[in-house]
Amino acid sequence: MKIRTFEYFVREAILSLRRNSLMSIASVSTVAVSLLILGMFLVMVLNLNHIASTLETQVQITVYMEDGLSDRDMREIGTRITKLAGVTEVMFIDKGEAMVKFKERLGEQQGLLTALGDTNPLPNSFEVKVDKPEYVKSVSQAIAQLKGVENANYGQEVIEQLFALTKLVRIFGLILIVFLALAALFIISNTIRITVFARRKEIGIMKYVGATDWFIRFPFMIEGMVLGFSGALCAMLILSQTYSTLTEKVYESLAFLPLIPKSPFLTHISMVLLVVGTAIGALGSTISLKRFMKV
Repeated sequence: MKIRTFEYFVREAILSLRRNSLMSIASVSTVAVSLLILGMFLVMVLNLNHIASTLETQVQITVYMEDGLSDRDMREIGTRITKLAGVTEVMFIDKGEAMVKFKERLGEQQGLLTALGDTNPLPNSFEVKVDKPEYVKSVSQAIAQLKGVENANYGQEVIEQLFALTKLVRIFGLILIVFLALAALFIISNTIRITVFARRKEIGIMKYVGATDWFIRFPFMIEGMVLGFSGALCAMLILSQTYSTLTEKVYESLAFLPLIPKSPFLTHISMVLLVVGTAIGALGSTISLKRFMKV
C-alpha cells in the first residue's frame, strides 16, 4: 500500500468521525462501558480462579492414628503413606504438639480445657500433602484402608464444594466474557452502519467508477478500529486505577487474601482490552459494510 493511499484512508476516517462526532463519542463511551464491564469481570474471574487454585494447593489430608500404636508402627504407616502416588509431603504430629496447636487456636478461650487436667484426648496424626488437588480424594481413601489408621479427613464437603464452585466460575465467566465481547461488537457495528448508510450513495458511485472493495472498506475499518481502541483505552485506564486502589485496600485489611499482583497482571489485561477493542472495531465495520458493498 502506498503512503499517499494510506494517508487518504486516515483522512477519510478522521473526517467521518468529525461528521458524526456526537455518535462517535456515544459509541466510544458505550464501548468503554462494555469493555470495562468485560475487563472487570475478567479480572474477577482470574482472581477467583487464582484464589481457588491457591486454596486447592493448600488442601491437605489429616490422618488420625489409632491409640496404642508403637513408634515403629507409626513410622511404618508414615513410610507407606509416603510411597502412595501423588503424595509430596508427610509430616508427623504427635499428640503433645497437636494439643499445643489446639490451644493456640483457642486463644483466650484456653480455659475450656482446664477440665481435662493432664489428659490429652487428641490422637497422633500425619499431615499429608499431594501434588495435584484431584488426587486428594483417592489418596485419602487409600490411607483410610491402612491398618492402624482411624480416620483420614480432608474436609470433604468443603473441598468438593470449592472444586465445584471453581468449575462453575470458570464456565460462567467464559460465557459472560463472550457475551460482553459480542455486545461490544454489536455496538460498534451499528455505529459504523449509521455512517455507512449516510454515505451509501457515495459508496455506490465509487463502486460504479471501479473502486475496489478494499479501497472503499479501509477508511471504515480504520474508523471502527479507532472507536474500538478509544473505548478500550478508556476502559483500560479506569480498570487499572480501580484495581490498583482495590488491591491496596485489600492488602491493608485482608493481607492473607491471595489476589493477583498488579504487575505484570494489569499490563496483560490492558493489552488484551486494547487488542480486543481494536479487533472488535475492525470486525464491526466489516460486518456493517457487507450489505452496502453489493452494488
